[in-house]
Amino acid sequence: MQKTVTLPFMLLGVLFNVCLIASNLLETKVIQVGGVTATAGLIVFPVSYIINDCIAEVWGFKKARLIIWSGFAMNFLVVAFAQLAIMLPAAPFWEGEAGFNFVFGMAPRIVMASLCAFLVGSFLNAYVMSRMKIASRGRHFSVRAMVSTLVGESADSILFFPIAFGGMIPAEELLVMIFTQAVLKSLYELLVLPLTVKVVRVIKKIEQTDVYDTGISYNILKIKDI
Repeated sequence: MQKTVTLPFMLLGVLFNVCLIASNLLETKVIQVGGVTATAGLIVFPVSYIINDCIAEVWGFKKARLIIWSGFAMNFLVVAFAQLAIMLPAAPFWEGEAGFNFVFGMAPRIVMASLCAFLVGSFLNAYVMSRMKIASRGRHFSVRAMVSTLVGESADSILFFPIAFGGMIPAEELLVMIFTQAVLKSLYELLVLPLTVKVVRVIKKIEQTDVYDTGISYNILKIKDI
């Protein structure tokens, strides 16, 4: 089992973290396309699940676990630094404080919802991908990628919206938002699936590795076990 990180793994890890941070910032804008209302984070957030699929497929659950916790830590740091920046007094001549605070001043409830949903959804995605790979003996990557993403994205939406907006938005509307977000994010995965398949094949060829998670611990706290 590989105990080190390689260049492709590092690059995917960096991209994973960037996508998560960007999606949180983009969540502050609500968009409407073709009558469908969503947050702008939808543009980039599903990419993190695609990367999660790639890492779990090529390097296994242990490496995926490392990247997921890395993403959680980076998101937490960005939120913490943003709150510190908001607390610092603005220069008298600067006129952008209201906009800055709107983008970076996420309510604690939203932050908690986002981080909890991310952890649960990402780990479920990696776990399902790992277990299905063993069960299918490495076949049917496309099916495994779609199923794991659907499970992960659904869990993410089911947790995020009630925690973030419960008591503020009618229950019926929450259900619609949960369903819409899960479906749209899964469709995103489906649309880019041909590219995901090619990327995985190229990485496996470069890395000369194809990990099967037999006999490993799925304890999400065993971060040092890579």
